[in-house]
Amino acid sequence: RKIIFEKQWFYLDNAIGHIYGTTFEVTSGGNLQPKQEVEETTTETKEAGTDNRNIVDDGKSQKLTHDDIKALKDKGIKGQEIVQQLIENSTTFRDKTEFAQDKYIKKKKKKYEAVITIVKPSTRILSTMYYAREPGKINHLRYDTLAQMLTLGNIRAGNKMIVMETCAGLVLGAVMERMGGYGSIIQMYPGGEPVRAATSCFGFPKVFFDNLHEFPLSKVDSLLSGTFSTETLPSEPEDNMLVEEESNGITDGKQTSLQEKEEESTTETAVEVKQTEEQETMDINTEDVEFKENKEKENKENVREKQRKQWERRKKLIETATLLREKNADGLIVASKFHPTPLLLSLLEFVAPSRPFVVYCQYKEPLLECYAKLRERGGVINLKLSETWLRNYQVLPDRSHPKLTMSGGGGYLLSGITVILDKGRSDSSNLEALKVEEPSSKRCKVQDLHC
Repeated sequence: RKIIFEKQWFYLDNAIGHIYGTTFEVTSGGNLQPKQEVEETTTETKEAGTDNRNIVDDGKSQKLTHDDIKALKDKGIKGQEIVQQLIENSTTFRDKTEFAQDKYIKKKKKKYEAVITIVKPSTRILSTMYYAREPGKINHLRYDTLAQMLTLGNIRAGNKMIVMETCAGLVLGAVMERMGGYGSIIQMYPGGEPVRAATSCFGFPKVFFDNLHEFPLSKVDSLLSGTFSTETLPSEPEDNMLVEEESNGITDGKQTSLQEKEEESTTETAVEVKQTEEQETMDINTEDVEFKENKEKENKENVREKQRKQWERRKKLIETATLLREKNADGLIVASKFHPTPLLLSLLEFVAPSRPFVVYCQYKEPLLECYAKLRERGGVINLKLSETWLRNYQVLPDRSHPKLTMSGGGGYLLSGITVILDKGRSDSSNLEALKVEEPSSKRCKVQDLHC
C-alpha cells in the first residue's frame, strides 16, 4: 500500500530484506532504492563570513523562484543538484558563517532530497514521535516520564504485571519490550475492547502476545465482591453449532415442502406452454436454488465463526479472572485519562505485598487527592509524588547550548510500595502495645504524678 510520510509517498516493497538503518532514495513512481554513499568533496578554500549581522532576511536573496524549482523537478533533476543550484543562486550564502551555511544546506536537503531511513521501532523512538506529533493521544506522557515509570515499576522479565492505560497502547508496548516476552501482563481496559494502536507499531513477534491478557474495568467490582459470573463453558464450540445446524435443516425442509406445494398448485392451474419456455424457467429456478443454498452456507459459516470467536473470548476472560483472583501481581502501572483514586484503590487489591506501583497523571491535583486517600487507607509505604524536569541540549563543536524550545511539563508520578493491610487490630490493643513498649523511666514518672 501507499505510505505518505512528511509530504513524501512511497511503497515499502523494495525495503523487505534490507537491514534496519538502511537509507533509501525515493525514485519516480514511489519505489525505494538503497542510497549509495558518495563522499562529499569539500573544497579547502571555503568562503564564509565572520558573522551574520549584515544579513537581512527580506526574501530577495534567492534568485530561483518557486516556478523555476518546479521546472527543475519536472525535468527529473535530483534533489542534490537542486540544492547545489539554490546555493549558487543565493546572494547571501557566502556572507554567512560556516555554521549557518551547514544549517542552510541541511534544511534544503531535508526539503528537496527524497531520502528516508528505516529504523527499528523502540520505546524511545515511538514515545518521542507520539509526544512530538500527537501528544493528546498519549495524555501528554513525555518520554523521560515513561522511562521513570518503567524504573519505578521494576519492570523486568518474569514479572506478572497489571497495566491500566489509555495512551493508545504505548505504555503497554514499553512494558512488553522491557519484559522481552517472559512473564505475564494483564491489561485492564475501559469500553468494549482494548486499544493497542501503538503496541502494534513495535513489531513484536507472536510469542509476546501469548502471555498478554485483557480484562474489562467494568467487571473489576464484581470480581472483588465475588459476584463475577463464570458460566459453564461448553466442552467444544461445535456442540451448539450441530444443534443449530439440525434445527436449521428442519426449518429448511419445511420451507422446501411448502414451496413444492405452492409449485404444484400453480402448475395445476397453469396453461400449457412451449417446451423451450419450460426449459428456460427450469434453468432460472435451479440458478435461484443454487444462489440461495450458497447464501445459506455463507450465513452458517459466519454464524459459526462468530460463535467460535465469542467462545474463545469468554474462555480468555475466565482465564484472566483466575489470574487476578490469585492477587499476587508483581506490580501495577496506571496511566489513564480517568481519575486515579478509584482506579488505584480497586486495582491495588490484586497486587501482592512488597510490590511497587506507579500512577501517572497529566495534572497534580488528582494525584494529591489520591496521595491523601492512600495515607488514610494505609497498606502502602514510601509514597512519593514527583515531577521530572527535562531540558534538551544541542551538543555540537563550538555551539553547545540549551535548545530554544522546551516542554512545559511532562506530567506527575505517584509511586509507592504495597504492604499487608492489617485490619484486625483494634485501637485498644494498639494502646496496650504502646504502653508495654514504653520505657520504664517514663512509666515511673507517670505513676508518681498519679500518686
